[in-house]
Amino acid sequence: MIPFSRSWSLVLLGCLCALPLSAETWTIDRALAAALRDNPDARLALQRAAAADALITQAQSAWSPQLSLQGRYTQTNSPMMAFGSILNQRAFNFGLDFNHPGQIDNLNATATLAYNLYSGGRPTAGLAAARAGARAATQDIHAAHNQLSASVVKSYLDIRKARAAVGALESGVKAYAAASTVAHLRFTAGQMLRADLLNIEVQLAQTREQLAAARHGAALAERAFNFVLGAENPAAPVELAEDDPALMALAAPDLIDFSQRPELLGLQARLQAAEAMTRVARGSRQPTVNAFASYQYDHGWKLDRQGDSWLAGVTFDLNLFDGGQTSAKIRQSSAELAQVKELLRKATLGIGLEVEQARLALTDARERLAVTDQAVAQAEESAALTRARFSQGLLLTADLISVESRLIEVGMRHAFALADERIALADYRRALGQPLFVQP
Repeated sequence: MIPFSRSWSLVLLGCLCALPLSAETWTIDRALAAALRDNPDARLALQRAAAADALITQAQSAWSPQLSLQGRYTQTNSPMMAFGSILNQRAFNFGLDFNHPGQIDNLNATATLAYNLYSGGRPTAGLAAARAGARAATQDIHAAHNQLSASVVKSYLDIRKARAAVGALESGVKAYAAASTVAHLRFTAGQMLRADLLNIEVQLAQTREQLAAARHGAALAERAFNFVLGAENPAAPVELAEDDPALMALAAPDLIDFSQRPELLGLQARLQAAEAMTRVARGSRQPTVNAFASYQYDHGWKLDRQGDSWLAGVTFDLNLFDGGQTSAKIRQSSAELAQVKELLRKATLGIGLEVEQARLALTDARERLAVTDQAVAQAEESAALTRARFSQGLLLTADLISVESRLIEVGMRHAFALADERIALADYRRALGQPLFVQP
């Protein structure tokens, strides 16, 4: 960053952080930590990642046996159902009237154990899709953090810009007030026309109006900062650290490569998930083979008998015709795969343009900073000479107003350029997918 040791810059930097006392002083590091903890976008990304991890567990369950337990109690006089209950309770005898068995009750408890032996590779493809989805969700977290970090830096520096404007306008009000005092003395001594005196008074009033608007803008900047942090009280006063080394720690990236941008990595993972889901759809044409075993216990109080039994075997299922449902699912998954490919291509092109825009914005911000740094010194010197000449009656009022207005404008532009250079650098690193602050 270009050094700014000019006296005007020091005054501005002092105005940037002249705040009322509050509960805590914000630095960039503390603001980032608070935003990553409390901002809804960060929390949403974490919950999406948790949901993606749960999908992995669901997919892995295909390799685990399935155990179920069922129970029911019935009473009936239906001959067929009653006869089945009598047999299960081991209560059959030849003296029964099959047409009128009477009222029979039965308590049945059945435990079933099932295990999938083969299902056309669908579980394997489903697990691959779930794992790819989890990787995509992880990249979404990184993308949210990068975007949030850049937003924190911008909102943090927007407060400084707004307060710099307040400081510059306050200096302008003081300068016009001093000029007004001199003008009144000269008007009383008959050395100035009343029209010139009124011009200074009007300019003082206009500057005070601008100051009120700037203070309102500073208050809105504080609200925006609290919003980005996810603060419960958006109207809480914001106190910024007077000296924050983290801002100066922002450095230009060494490598201009956006291939590791989280959004791209996330789309690549989603592409893998879409490919796996296509395999899942095609696996529906393959047979399904399951092994099972069950144990059954029956007890009746009417006949006061009980019995148990077991059943084991293998099932084979093959879908020969389903009205085109499987073919439609395959076409759907193939179309979704093609969509993800186009999304990845579009994102690659868009991010390339975004990186170039961020690079040009950083170059522009640094050029403006260099120009305004020199302009501030020139404006300060010009204003000092002009004030001295005006106090001696050697300068017109219009010339003084012009010089003071130019000093305010240049000072604000310089303060904005200081913040804009840091904001542009943070956005450039975000566009490249690089962390804003490199850990030592």
